[in-house]
Amino acid sequence: MRKSVYVAMSADLIHPGHTNIIKRAAELGDVTIGLLTDKAIASYKRVPFMAWEQRAEVVESLKGVVRVVPQHTLDYVPNLREYKPDYVVHGDDWQTGVQAKTRQAVIDVLAEWDGELLEVPYTRGISSTKLQGAIREIGTTPDIRRASLRRMLHAKPILRFLDLHNALSGLITEKAGIDTPTGRKEFDGMWASSLTDATSKGKPDTEAVDTTGRVNTLNEVLEVTTKPIIYDGDTGGKPEHFQFTVRTLERLGISAIIIEDKAGLKKNSLFGTDVDQTQDSIEAFSDKIRMGKMAQQTDDFMIIARLESLILGKGVDHAMERAEAFIEAGADGIMIHSREKTPDEVFEFCARYNRLERRKPLVAVPSSYNKVTEEELAANGVNVVIYANQLLRSAYPAMMETALSILEHSRSAECDSRMMPIKQILELIPGTK
Repeated sequence: MRKSVYVAMSADLIHPGHTNIIKRAAELGDVTIGLLTDKAIASYKRVPFMAWEQRAEVVESLKGVVRVVPQHTLDYVPNLREYKPDYVVHGDDWQTGVQAKTRQAVIDVLAEWDGELLEVPYTRGISSTKLQGAIREIGTTPDIRRASLRRMLHAKPILRFLDLHNALSGLITEKAGIDTPTGRKEFDGMWASSLTDATSKGKPDTEAVDTTGRVNTLNEVLEVTTKPIIYDGDTGGKPEHFQFTVRTLERLGISAIIIEDKAGLKKNSLFGTDVDQTQDSIEAFSDKIRMGKMAQQTDDFMIIARLESLILGKGVDHAMERAEAFIEAGADGIMIHSREKTPDEVFEFCARYNRLERRKPLVAVPSSYNKVTEEELAANGVNVVIYANQLLRSAYPAMMETALSILEHSRSAECDSRMMPIKQILELIPGTK
């Protein structure tokens, strides 16, 4: 009777390192590939380029593979106890670092039935991470980018989006990341804020920048990034115009638009009741959502309804009534907004919202209650957190400080230490040299 062999892999991009391990495993017996699910991969790095089903189809066709099964966590133990392989085959690049603990767990569980770990020398010159980086440099397509938000929502407990106002801020969101004990931590996508776009153009946040101007900014960002974009659609405008906006954004590859249930000239929500703001009727706003959904051409694009009830001091009951109505009208998600300094009323809304039978993804924007953590938001059911204006608010003080320093000293030497070296900024964008 042939021995059984277990190999775990992500297999988002198949390369000689993978085939080398499978070839060695097949020499030992019948190979079962434990293919990490999208959720398992997303727990430590970006959502894979291909969905699990697509990756499984590729791996099943590889010579030596007998079957493919899902591995739902980075921990091998549940699958190993289920299949009890005689061997586990893995590259020898996990003996140190963050994977060393996982390796030891594999050794310990194999000992329960005298199984054996076989480690194959790491294939030099090949790196999935480097290959993925090269793909990101090439870019993406509108179809792939548009669909990525829905895939992420299925794969990750909470997504983090950061504001953009030009292509450079988009590149920051694209590239910023830190290494943590549980893997790479990055932003999942970009928030195309009307506030930051208007402010960067020196205009008020009153829909003074028309859709054409907003799309020009989007095109600049789309050229140099790959991550999904959620578009701040303000009120959405007239329903007839909103349909054209939906079609334009969908064609560009934008993943979602968020529109707020207000009418008339847009006033920034954080002014609350300090300025005259009119909330749209449930019936009128529901009609706008329905018209937008009728206009879209794909199932990937999302229309998310933003509730202004808490902003206007109308309470959670008022917000819940609207959330249910807008979901019934076809909204793909709900954004709850608040200008309180604590998340208490948002969490009260979350508790009730989470009990809805037709619950959709929930978005929060903790600009005023900014001490809340992503872990706390996720625990209360928030699926997307948007950092809506932090990049622009950071950039302006830094630029003003530099300008004042030059005026004060009649030269730039005193502020030089606070700036990027000229060489570094020349190398910041690929192709500058």
